[in-house]
Amino acid sequence: MTVPVLHGERVLLRPATPDDVARLAPIMADPSVARWWTAASAAGAAADWLADDGLLKLMIELDGDVVGSLQVDEETDPDYRHASIDLFLAPAAQDRGLGPDAIRTVARHLIDVRGHHRITIDPSAANRRAIRAYEKVGFRAVGVMRAYERGPDGAWHDNLLMDLLADELT
Repeated sequence: MTVPVLHGERVLLRPATPDDVARLAPIMADPSVARWWTAASAAGAAADWLADDGLLKLMIELDGDVVGSLQVDEETDPDYRHASIDLFLAPAAQDRGLGPDAIRTVARHLIDVRGHHRITIDPSAANRRAIRAYEKVGFRAVGVMRAYERGPDGAWHDNLLMDLLADELT
């Protein structure tokens, strides 16, 4: 999927480049972000996040500075067509409305341009800050996925499956 630069109310979403690993590494190393992300390889969490795995990777910028990243996966089977997203923000960018702005911006693109009727996200059930941000955009809890994801501590953790239908986007 090719995506142009997307402009939110405050944030700009642009396609990621290999140079963005250096911009994301300190964000993903911060304890408030690292607690939710596990590096899958010795390359580190930022390199793993930006690896070419078929997902669309976007950088979240505020006033020209990278403040986070967002990824998109699309199910293209016409009987199940939907998109899923995931994101993180630097600590200084949290609790400022930037997450909902980025989510709303990419959701609008996925609905209006890519033709999706449903978007999912699956944050850790313990990540109340993220869940509140998703709810502000219109996502609703579908259910808890028990022992869904292994965390940086090596233990299995529950995640909350949330979804948003096109007419629910706020």
